[in-house]
Amino acid sequence: MSRIAKCPIIVPPEVEVILNEKSITIKKNQIVLNRLINDSVAVNFHNNVLTFKNKFNTVYGWAQAGTIRSLVYSMIIGVTHGFYKKLQLSGVGYRIAIHKTNIINMSLGYSHVIDYKLPIGVTATVIAQNEIILKSADKQLVGQVAANLRSYRVPESYKGKGVRYENEIIKIKEAKKK
Repeated sequence: MSRIAKCPIIVPPEVEVILNEKSITIKKNQIVLNRLINDSVAVNFHNNVLTFKNKFNTVYGWAQAGTIRSLVYSMIIGVTHGFYKKLQLSGVGYRIAIHKTNIINMSLGYSHVIDYKLPIGVTATVIAQNEIILKSADKQLVGQVAANLRSYRVPESYKGKGVRYENEIIKIKEAKKK
């Protein structure tokens, strides 16, 4: 039985919650996030408090209720504060730049420059030539964009060159000795 599902969510007064039969919408200003709700989960909204219950009293229903509760809580945090991921490039000649506010140009040691178009809802700011911050209200979307950028040059284990997350620790292997 999920204990997370039993914890109610207190919604801030500036956040608007719209419940339909199978979906929930969270709004604040112009930021709107939608999520589908599983059929085995009942969501109630009363006096700025969201509660989640299992409709059919099964283990699967409680698991889904806990999952939906966590996702909705992340949506509320996303519209109030937002999420960010910071990426760092380490390697000689590795650079990153933004063109036309939604295209990221990366020079990662290949013979060509990699262009990545940002999806709607994600913004990027370049701090230095080798650091970029991705921001969005959608936690899953900003994580997926960061993973896509990292996949172009995953940090290798001998010198640590590549694209890494801000606090990622790479175990460096020792080189072969005679």
